[in-house]
Amino acid sequence: MSNESSATIAAARRDWKTEHLEMYLESGGASGHIVDVHDIGGHPFTTTLLLRYRGRKSGKTIITPLIYGDIGGEVVIVGSKGGADHHPAWYLNLVETPQLDFQVATQAFRASWREAAAGAERQRVWDFMVGVFPPFASYQASTQREIPLVMMKAIEPIESFKA
Repeated sequence: MSNESSATIAAARRDWKTEHLEMYLESGGASGHIVDVHDIGGHPFTTTLLLRYRGRKSGKTIITPLIYGDIGGEVVIVGSKGGADHHPAWYLNLVETPQLDFQVATQAFRASWREAAAGAERQRVWDFMVGVFPPFASYQASTQREIPLVMMKAIEPIESFKA
């Protein structure tokens, strides 16, 4: 997928993402955890989390809603950016720090993270995540970059995110 195609998809979903983030934050996670994304090839009951990190250039705290899966006791997010030819900003920011915060429904955690190991682990995690959100497969097919699989492990509970 070209960067232009990715930008078109992003623009079309921008209002939805903003509304989703606001609903998740304003409810403390009581709403927004489960979303219906069947209109874009996903499932009617898709799980989403909030990822909180610091901007590597701005230094600002940023919160991004993302689809996730839970496999082997780790929470997995996918740096797909709709199949764009470059990594999403949240991933580039993550690379700069060993820890991050995430919230699943009403529970938030400080976490460490790693990328899925090349080979068998990566394939197993990738296949699982394609099951969680089938469009990931077409996103990977549309770009030459390897889409990152970020695996997070909760270290300690923290206060849920605020709007």
